[in-house]
Amino acid sequence: MEPAQLQETCGDHNEADGTSWVSVCPRGPCRVQTKQIHKQTVSDPGNAASCSSDYCPKLGSLCQVRVLLKADAGESEGSVSEKKDEEMSVSDVTELVAAPFLRCPDMVLQVPAGDWTTLRLGEGQCDITEACLERMRPGEKCEIQVTPLGNAQEVSSTLPSEGILPLCATVELRAFTQGKESWEMSTSEKWEWVKSHKERGGVRFRSGDVWGAADSYSRALKLLIPLCSLFRQVEKQGEEPDMEGQIDTDAADEKLHIPSVGELRIIKAELHSNMSLCQLKLNQPQRAKTSAAKATQLDPGAAKAWYRLGLACQSLNELDEAKGAFRKLLEMQPDLPAAVKALKDVISKEKQRNAQLGLRLSKMFN
Repeated sequence: MEPAQLQETCGDHNEADGTSWVSVCPRGPCRVQTKQIHKQTVSDPGNAASCSSDYCPKLGSLCQVRVLLKADAGESEGSVSEKKDEEMSVSDVTELVAAPFLRCPDMVLQVPAGDWTTLRLGEGQCDITEACLERMRPGEKCEIQVTPLGNAQEVSSTLPSEGILPLCATVELRAFTQGKESWEMSTSEKWEWVKSHKERGGVRFRSGDVWGAADSYSRALKLLIPLCSLFRQVEKQGEEPDMEGQIDTDAADEKLHIPSVGELRIIKAELHSNMSLCQLKLNQPQRAKTSAAKATQLDPGAAKAWYRLGLACQSLNELDEAKGAFRKLLEMQPDLPAAVKALKDVISKEKQRNAQLGLRLSKMFN
């Protein structure tokens, strides 16, 4: 789900509007509530941009951020103003370098607590932190409270100080580099983001971070939307474009490979298919069916998508559709053991259902 819009006022503001949104950590969805936003003084008061609502991190911005848990917030309250070497200055942003760290399956907040660290906005390292940063300016603090959503499993942390949900913390932005909105990006820049999200989704899925993988695939699909609109316009003209030459001239200068219409369709199908697999793992068969169906429409030869469509339909007890999906798969790969077994299971389940239905009918008429 998209983070709700946070308050965007310039000048002092001590209270947030109580906005909340749903975020995803490796163990499942949580509800995040913004409690307060504090305004601090940036060391460049003459910079008018610092008071602009547009002066916030964007996609690709390197953000110097600190997350303080409630227990640690009081101890560090005056640390920024007391140390000259920690004064907030927009002139320091050129020195920022993203800190590489992996998502931890047992953590709610996917950034080290207590210390300043640098993350790249848009990579989805920590959805909670990034959602706060998107509406913050240098020197601001955002207090958050994280609680489990519905029947979500309680999430504990490998950090003893983080404890069990509900969790209260403060997100503080010190400085950031300039980024871009998605509509400001060239085709080649969007494509690089799509590739990185797709690769990151695979890494997360293999590590067991299914929620994180689904988030990465979702981000990649969102960035494909503006590309697809361009491709559809070209397709209406009945042409197969040279993407480097016809749609994005600067991409040709960068000598980057931009996918053709056919290649993009395959990639989009793969993303929907991968999303379907995540949704099956998360016990969301209806969503898995929708994703797999989109994948098969985009790429009728996508064997994995047909298999996942069959599994989703089987979970929904839509046996005719499940049989159709598995039979379609067997047309492409006649002796695929998984497909043969799946089809036998569906036929067996169908026979049991018909037998039970026949028994009920016989009792009605007897």
